[in-house]
Amino acid sequence: MSTPPIVTTRGDRRTLEFTPGDIQSAMRLSRPAALVLPYARAMMCFALLAPRPRHIVMVGLGGGSLAKFCHRHFPRTRITVLEVRADVIALREQFHVPPDDARLRVLHCDAAHWLAHAGDAGADVLLVDGFDAAGLPPALSSAAFYAHCRRFLRPGGVLAANIFTYDPDYVTAVQRLQAAFDGHACWLSGIAGNNQILLAQRPRVALAAPGRPLRLLRDLLRNRGLGAAPLNRLLARCVLAWLAWRRH
Repeated sequence: MSTPPIVTTRGDRRTLEFTPGDIQSAMRLSRPAALVLPYARAMMCFALLAPRPRHIVMVGLGGGSLAKFCHRHFPRTRITVLEVRADVIALREQFHVPPDDARLRVLHCDAAHWLAHAGDAGADVLLVDGFDAAGLPPALSSAAFYAHCRRFLRPGGVLAANIFTYDPDYVTAVQRLQAAFDGHACWLSGIAGNNQILLAQRPRVALAAPGRPLRLLRDLLRNRGLGAAPLNRLLARCVLAWLAWRRH
């Protein structure tokens, strides 16, 4: 049985942990929609490949950082969040996650099962950020799971997956993801420390070459982004600033 999540508030910062010392989500009480952790900012780099999604589906709610940011900065986008733990969903008010409305839904469900039965082409962006106390669940890194993700994405749709580089299944998970998307995958080296943010894009037509932004990141820049980890983290901040500017 899962241990209860741990919520800690110190000054302006509130965190969510599943095991003591392992922060899953962080929030500033003064700016609840801001992204505090580097990996969360890096996840938003999906906008380099899909800047105007109509529907974003998220695997894992946590403290709601990604949901709150997208709800604020993509005002014309529907957001569906899949969360397997009821005790995590119960914390949404503590983490200032907006209530469900016409644009936002939080579903209590097993994400792998939901995606397997969700049909085709239902989302423009899939954000996979689901972890438990043991790390990346096998159900969220299997070949079947990534195949379901590809099928559920619309042509040109983007998957952004957060995987720890020290996870024992890391290399295999990357290989499965690349295979599911026919090699249409890339990343920005060192952008979030031990969190590797993988980006994969469903081709707009069968057997098509990758789109220009993906080719730039994967081929010309060789998945290194701007070359150094600090510069890639700066790039993620620039993406956030661009999204904030565009909203106004």
